[in-house]
Amino acid sequence: MGKILAIFQMGGQFTTDSDGSMSYSGGDAHAFDIKSDMTFDSLLSEISELFHCDASMYTFKYFLPGNRRTLITISSDKDLSRMVDFHSDSLTTDVYLLKRTDVPTSTTTPTPSPTHRRRTRSMLADSVPIDVIPINEYSEGSAKRICDSWDNSITGVGQAFASPRAFRDALKKYAIAKNFMYKFIKNEGPRISVRCAEDECPWRIYASKNSNKHELTIKKFNDTHTCEREGNREHNKLATQGWIASLIKDKLRETPDYSPRDIAKDFKKEYGLNLSYYQAWRGKSLAKKELHGSHEEASDQLPWFCEKLVETNPGSFAVFEEVEDSKLGRLFISFRASINGFEHGCRPLLFLDSVSLKSARQWKILAATGVDGENEVFPVAFAVIEDDSKENWQWFMLQLKSVLGTSRTITFVLKRQNELEEKLAEIFPGCIYGYCVNSLIEEFKSELDDSLTKELKETAVEDFASAVHACKVDEFNAIIDKLKAESEKSAERVLSSKPEYWSNAFFKGLRYGKYSSEASGTFNSWISIRNEPSIVQAVDIIRCKIMEMIYTRRENSNAWMTILTPSANDKIQEEIIKAQTLEVVHSTDNIFEVRDEGKTDIVNIDTWECTCRRWQVIGLPCVHALAVVERTDRCASDLCSKYFTMVCYRETYAMSINPIGDAVNGIVAVPVRQRRGPGGQFKKLKATESVLKAKRPVTCSKCKVKGHYSRTCKA
Repeated sequence: MGKILAIFQMGGQFTTDSDGSMSYSGGDAHAFDIKSDMTFDSLLSEISELFHCDASMYTFKYFLPGNRRTLITISSDKDLSRMVDFHSDSLTTDVYLLKRTDVPTSTTTPTPSPTHRRRTRSMLADSVPIDVIPINEYSEGSAKRICDSWDNSITGVGQAFASPRAFRDALKKYAIAKNFMYKFIKNEGPRISVRCAEDECPWRIYASKNSNKHELTIKKFNDTHTCEREGNREHNKLATQGWIASLIKDKLRETPDYSPRDIAKDFKKEYGLNLSYYQAWRGKSLAKKELHGSHEEASDQLPWFCEKLVETNPGSFAVFEEVEDSKLGRLFISFRASINGFEHGCRPLLFLDSVSLKSARQWKILAATGVDGENEVFPVAFAVIEDDSKENWQWFMLQLKSVLGTSRTITFVLKRQNELEEKLAEIFPGCIYGYCVNSLIEEFKSELDDSLTKELKETAVEDFASAVHACKVDEFNAIIDKLKAESEKSAERVLSSKPEYWSNAFFKGLRYGKYSSEASGTFNSWISIRNEPSIVQAVDIIRCKIMEMIYTRRENSNAWMTILTPSANDKIQEEIIKAQTLEVVHSTDNIFEVRDEGKTDIVNIDTWECTCRRWQVIGLPCVHALAVVERTDRCASDLCSKYFTMVCYRETYAMSINPIGDAVNGIVAVPVRQRRGPGGQFKKLKATESVLKAKRPVTCSKCKVKGHYSRTCKA
């Protein structure tokens, strides 16, 4: 799947050079990855959030590689996919947001004609309206609209409503159907008085509760308009965020991928209203929040969830802590099945990574992942936090230390971050750690001089990757010398990035051929961007995915018939073919010289060592060792690290994760909502305890006696 790093720019200006090429300067810029399967709607949503604007008010333009004279427009999914394909070999791609000239740019209503009367600026209907920018065009008579039946929402004096809210809802529908605006004169529970938004228009309506009934009844109604009502519904500002959410909630429950563009299209067809993309997106966001509950409310379910998780999976760790000034708190989870699998089947290697979920921007995941015998991700522990601050990382690593055994020396791999390195050394004294290579290479790419040609940049990146895999110091130095000849600055950047933490030539720990974290892709593939789950739903989705992963991999391994895992076995077979051309000379019973085109390496078959160092670094016999195996009475699988054997793989997935009985379809039923109690900065909650908060007694403002309000005072 193609992917590019796009830099979106807005607010600057184009200038044309003497040769006809264009350049862009000024404005604001944001960058994020775009994949070839990304939809145009998703792009609009991302841009709306990044720039805090209505992305549908802008056109998207870019240049083709090598052509800065012609701007290409992006307006559909195919256009977006083509751009990714065109720039697949580019380090970055500039995309320009240009203000549309064919849509209104003002957030005010259209300038009135001379016959219009001036309107006063006051609160209209429920809230401040959202800008309305047309997206799709339909003919007025193209379909029977739902709003056509709203003409009778208000019938006249004597009409009764079950509640003030029911009256306000009916009034809004009536105003949309009749195409006029209104404002409240009085909007109290038992009495509601409304007039037309035009100051001199006589239209009025008044409703109040009857003394002997709870219903709200229309008492006065003047249904005459003298104002010139707006000529179309495109600018009707009654389509508020809450109202849109109430209308789409049921459909969104059935169709989670109901896009803002489809919402706008349906509102035009069914209600005769044109919504902006941003307006439809905000309505959808509110509807999601109402369906799933707010993240703050969802976090109140976590103590109960922890209790259930430990109850159904004995030996697992589930720790929830409240944090001062935090709506979420901190949650740490490590399943017994994961702990056992890491200790008995996985190589002693842990990747620490911060994962930003595309489906949930209010919180992040801190993950500790191992690697199984098939070189696949194995989640060991994870935490849900609001941000990846130093304090949260420290807390996560302290929890991680409490679940890991002390029998093995573990090598950690993390992104280069000085504060995190310091905390890791404090919590795991004497540990060995290295840098995530993918993040180093991405950082290296971004720092390459613009003066370098595309070919030189690609060569420099390839040299960096070669320096990572170089197992001997002289190999590493040769690569750096080559890079210096191409770009002195690039070579200096490589050397200044502390090769002792990432190059095989200097690194002291064991990574067994794995150099980068894959946690981000794993967790984001598990949690769909379309559903935007609550925190409890997301955690339970992760639980289900790990549970399914363990079962599936265990079942698949039952069909294996080889001593090594399939990927390790394939690697050995490939190297054996190469080894057949090498010359082997005996020195002693266990030491051999292996010659290859003038190069000689020494193999010690007993100590599993070769002077090329690849055997020691990877954990699988190098081509020189396999040449010895082919010419002696030995078995290659006996010379492989145990972490690549089928036995260890099955140990990794020996234990299962049990279901949580009360979790159905990822939605957890919660008995009681808990609130934060008083105390210090951190308060650890036990899953079996409830946090109770004493109520403050009320005091009457008239008689000063506690226990009642002034409204009910009988003094």
